Order: sequence, then structure tokens, then C-alpha cells
Amino acid sequence: MEKVLLLRYGEIHLKGLNRPYFERVLLSNIEKALEAYGDVKVIKAQGRYYIENLGDDPRIYDAVSRIFGIISFSPALKVEKSMDAIRKAAELQLKEAMEAQGDFNELTFKVESRRSDKSFPLNSMELSRVIGAHLLKNFSGIKVDVHQPMVTINIEIREWAYVYHRIISGAGGMPVGTNGKAALMLSGGIDSPVAGWMISKRGVKLTAVHFHSFPYTSDRSKEKVIELCRILTRYCGPIRLYVVPFTRIQQELYQKCPDNMLTLLMRRFMMKIGEIIAGKEGASVLITGESLGQVASQTLESLIVTDDAVSMPILRPLIGMDKIEIIDIAKEIDTYETSILPYEDCCTIFVPKHPLTKPRLDRIREAETLVEGEELIKEAVANVEVIDIKG
Repeated sequence: MEKVLLLRYGEIHLKGLNRPYFERVLLSNIEKALEAYGDVKVIKAQGRYYIENLGDDPRIYDAVSRIFGIISFSPALKVEKSMDAIRKAAELQLKEAMEAQGDFNELTFKVESRRSDKSFPLNSMELSRVIGAHLLKNFSGIKVDVHQPMVTINIEIREWAYVYHRIISGAGGMPVGTNGKAALMLSGGIDSPVAGWMISKRGVKLTAVHFHSFPYTSDRSKEKVIELCRILTRYCGPIRLYVVPFTRIQQELYQKCPDNMLTLLMRRFMMKIGEIIAGKEGASVLITGESLGQVASQTLESLIVTDDAVSMPILRPLIGMDKIEIIDIAKEIDTYETSILPYEDCCTIFVPKHPLTKPRLDRIREAETLVEGEELIKEAVANVEVIDIKG
């Protein structure tokens, strides 16, 4: 008898002839996520992944719960396909479940079985009935309820028999690396880390671009962004972070361009630099944390002006969400507390008092010619700091 984790995946089942590729990537991602946990072994068999040699480190459950592509997992007992072994495993699982339930007058349960190995002598219904009767006979204070049981003892008959009572939710989504690469425009705020998480959940590998305006923004603001990347790596895997010096561009724009256009002009420069870095990284799209109408630079007219700066597509996964919805996700993925640390980013300095909300593209383009844009961009790209973050 051995304790293992049984992992289930979802959308990969729909991939037809491409399914083996997605399964291989997911297997590799699981192995990488568990590298720090000793001699654990990951096995794929019959539409499941199994983690063996678990040891006693409880953090492994948290690590597995963050792997995109896994919809749920269960701590299970792996036993021989004999009735005696299955009965013993079912007893242990029910005992564990009863202890977890605490005080109760009468615990209700049922047994659910799945038989993938058709050579096993009992079918699924027969196996459930036999094991359920055995548990009723050997445990007091329990009662069968097939509709709303407090505990479900699950049995899967595969190459081995697996018995479990817990089903823990996973992160879902698609394995990271199966849907290309994107460059995340990562500020120190609440929105952009959530946007990166949402796109990565669809199988996209991330690189990140952050704009740093020293001395107007401190080293603490940069460390805050590094920490946000580190949190995201728990889900997304390693992230290469580009820290772009943005002070000179902001100063030039502030001195030479209309005040009410500053925010939009800064965002256009950010997109242009982001597109160059994305190209170097083999990324095919940019990602931002913009939400429609949240601030002046995120009106429909403003977004059109921003899009015009680059030829690369810009994905905005938060576009239809309100702030409360975004904050809820930020809390769920553990970026919120870091995002609200009071260290300014470059987007909070040189902010115009009355920013345009309905800009005209021709006038924005005209204002952009007031600075040496190509030279400023070339200088910024030449002086980026590259940080590889592995968690």
C-alpha cells in the first residue's frame, strides 16, 4: 500500500491528435513544479498523472494546486487489485474522513467506483455495493446516503486500485507553453499581474516588461515588481523580467508635449518598447491590465490611440471586468497584498491634471513628433536590466 497523488486534467481530453503533445508539456510542467520536493516521481497512465514517493512535505499539495492544466487531484492509496487490499484501503480512507469531520451524530457516506480495467471480476456497481456493505458492517455511527453523503469513498480500478475520499480543486486551464508566448506589461499595481495570470492560464508562457523611472520611483518599487513576478512563477513557471529605464522619455514628454496628452504618449512609448522586447523574446502579443473606462487612458478612444502605436496585437483579458472582480482574483492568487504596497510606479508620476478622455489620433501622432522618439526608444532598450525569476 502506497500513498500517492492522483491528478486529473480537463480540456486536454478534447485535443484529438494533438493530445499527446499537450500531455507531454503538462508532464514536464508537473516535474518542474515539484523539483524542490526530493525524489517525487511523476507517472502518466490511462488519462491520469500519479505522483509517487510523496514524503511528508505538505507544501507539495499547494504546488500541485497551482499547476495550470490540472483540474483536480486526490491523495489516494495505491493498492493491489485484490478485494482484501481494496477493503483495507477503504477502511483507512473512511477512518481518515471521519476524523476530519469531527463531531457528528451519524456520518453519511457512499462508495463510487470506476472500472477502467474490464478484466476486474466485479463491475463498478457491484464493487461499490460490496465495499459499502463491508464499511457498514465494520463501522458504527455511519449510514448510506447516495444523494448527499458527507463522505464519498472513491475507488478507481486501473493498472492498480486507487482509493480516496478527497477531491481538491486545481488551477484548471491549459499547460503553460502550449499556446505560445506573450510579453506582459507589468506595473506595480493590482491589474497587470491578474492579466498575466489569466493569459498564462490559457497555456501562454510569459515574459514581463516593467518601466522604472529612477529617481522618481525607488528601488523598492522595482523590488515590488520582482516579488509580483516571483508570485506569478508559482503558476506560470520562470519569467524573464525586463526593467526599462523610462525617466528620460517621461522628462522629454513632460517638457515638450501638451500636458493633457502625457499619459497617452507615455503609453504609446511603452507599447513600442514592449513590442521590441517581445520580438527579442519570440513573443507574439502584448498583454496589459487595462479595463474599459477604469481611468482616462482606458476609454475606447484612448485604447484605439494606444493600439495605433504598434503592429503587434494587444490582449486585455480584464477589459470587461470591474475593479472588485479584479481585486477578488488578485487576492485569490496572492498578488493583492504585494500590489497595494505604497511604492509608486512610473504611471503615477508626471500625471496630467486634466487628461484627455476622447483623444484624436492625428493630434496625438503630431504631438509625438515633438520629441526624438526613435533615439529615446533606442537608448531605453539598450539600457534595460534583465532579471530571470524562477520563484
